[in-house]
Amino acid sequence: MAPADRPPPPDVPGSPPDRSGFFRSRAFRASLLLAGGLVFIAWVYFRDPAEPGNMPSCPFNLVTGLYCPGCGSARALHQLLHGRLLEGFALNPLMVLSIPFVAYGLASYFLKSFTGRGLPVIPSPWWTGWAVLGIVVAYWILRNVPFFPFTLLAP
Repeated sequence: MAPADRPPPPDVPGSPPDRSGFFRSRAFRASLLLAGGLVFIAWVYFRDPAEPGNMPSCPFNLVTGLYCPGCGSARALHQLLHGRLLEGFALNPLMVLSIPFVAYGLASYFLKSFTGRGLPVIPSPWWTGWAVLGIVVAYWILRNVPFFPFTLLAP
């Protein structure tokens, strides 16, 4: 029997059990993601990202002076968490419109990680990913056009 084919040695009595499998598990990664997401949401709820110093500035905006597709997302999330849908939509409409899709995907990921069964997969054509990419790129370009009505897309 080759060394790689041998079963692992049994635990030595008195030694702690091997838990390395748990730290590599999907449930552990999902727990970290969930905890990090909840901390971020609590931080955005209690600290207004519109106030200077509460949130780092967008690196793309700092370097180019242009808005990226994510610019205004934290401020929009802050408004949404406080029940101000229109103010949040005005800051980043693409992010607000994407929330139901992201929430469904995350809910399915967490359910599958913890219970083994996710939500039903919604069938979509092969080009859906390309269409989403096109929408994001078009939004990125149009929110930087300095003419009405495109100025409404700027945060």
